[in-house]
Amino acid sequence: MPQLRTVQVLGGGAGSSAHVSSLAAGLIARGVQVTVCAPAGTGRAHGLPATGARFVAVPHRSDPAAVAALRTACTGADVVHAHGLHAALRAGLALSGRATPLVVTWHTRTHVEGARARLQRLLERRAARAAAVVLGTSWDMVDRARRRGARDARLAPAAVPAGRFPGTVDDGKLRAELGAVGRPLLVTATQRGHDTLLDAARVWRALDPAPLLVVVGEGPGTTALWSRVAEEELPVVLAEGQDGFAELLSTADLAVVAGRGEGGPALAQEALRLGVPLVAARSDGLPELVGDAADTVPHGDATALADAVTRLLADPVRRTRLADAGRAQAAGWPTEEDTIAHVLSVYDELAQPLTSARA
Repeated sequence: MPQLRTVQVLGGGAGSSAHVSSLAAGLIARGVQVTVCAPAGTGRAHGLPATGARFVAVPHRSDPAAVAALRTACTGADVVHAHGLHAALRAGLALSGRATPLVVTWHTRTHVEGARARLQRLLERRAARAAAVVLGTSWDMVDRARRRGARDARLAPAAVPAGRFPGTVDDGKLRAELGAVGRPLLVTATQRGHDTLLDAARVWRALDPAPLLVVVGEGPGTTALWSRVAEEELPVVLAEGQDGFAELLSTADLAVVAGRGEGGPALAQEALRLGVPLVAARSDGLPELVGDAADTVPHGDATALADAVTRLLADPVRRTRLADAGRAQAAGWPTEEDTIAHVLSVYDELAQPLTSARA
C-alpha cells in the first residue's frame, strides 16, 4: 500500500501543540508521512521540530493568502487533521471542492456571551459539518459537536506525552529563585478566568505565610493580569513561556485551575500525573477528567476557590490523599500509544478508498 500522507493543521494553542508533537512522532514511527501547518514558531517548546515532520509556516488567519498557502500544503494529503475551532475553519476553506477527508479535534471550547456567542455557534456549526469525523477530548466536546451537526463525533482523549514530566528536580533551589521559601507555592497556567483567580489571591494573601501563586505562560490577558497584580500588590508572579513548566509544577504544593481554555486540562493532567494536589473549576470536561482526585469548585466563584485552597493548605492529610488519588486516576488515562493507534485507525478508515485508488 502507498504511504499514508497526513497534514496536521494547528492554531498555536499550547495543549494542541503538545498533542500534535506526540502524534506526529508516533505516526512517523509507523511510516506515515506527516506535514504540520502552523504559525511560525509554534510547537518549538513542545519538541515539534524533533519529530521529523515537515513544517509549513501558515499564518493564524483566514484571509485568501493564508487559505491558499494551506490549500497548497494540503495538496496530495490522504487525510487532513485540524486541531481546534479556528484551525478547523481554515482547513475546511482550504479543502473546499476536494474529496480529502477532514478530521477535527476539539480540545476545548471558547466561552463567550451575547453576539459573540451567536457567532461562536455559527462557526462551530461550520467546523463540525465540514469534518468527516470530529474527535472530542471529553464527552462534553463530543456532545457539543453532535449538537452542532457533526456527521460523526467520537471520544478521543489526548494523552499527555510522558517526556514532559521531570526527573530529578532541585526543589529548594527552584523555590528560592521564585521567592517561595517558607511559604506555600501554587502553580497555574495562563487561561481565561484571571479575575476569579486574582480575587481568590486577594483573599489568601491574608494567610500567614501568604501563598505565592506562579502563573505560567502568555496569553491575550497577560498584560491586564500583570497590571492588576502590581496595582493590588498580590502575591503573584508571572513566568512567561513553557520551558521548565513540569519542573515548576512538580515543586508546587498545589495546582490551581480557575478558568477555561487549553491551559486548564493540560495543567490538570500534568498535576495528577505528578501527584500534585489540584483545585479546579468545574468546566471544560474537568470533572470527567479528574474524577474524585481533585477538589472542584463552581466556575467563576472566587470565594469558593479561595476557601478550597485555604482548606487544602491547612490539611496535609487531604493533600496526601489527593496526590495518591491523582496518580491512580492518571494511571487509567490512555497512553500515547493508545492515542496514536486510535487516531491512525480513524485515518485508515477515511483514507482507505484514496490509498487503494493510488495503489
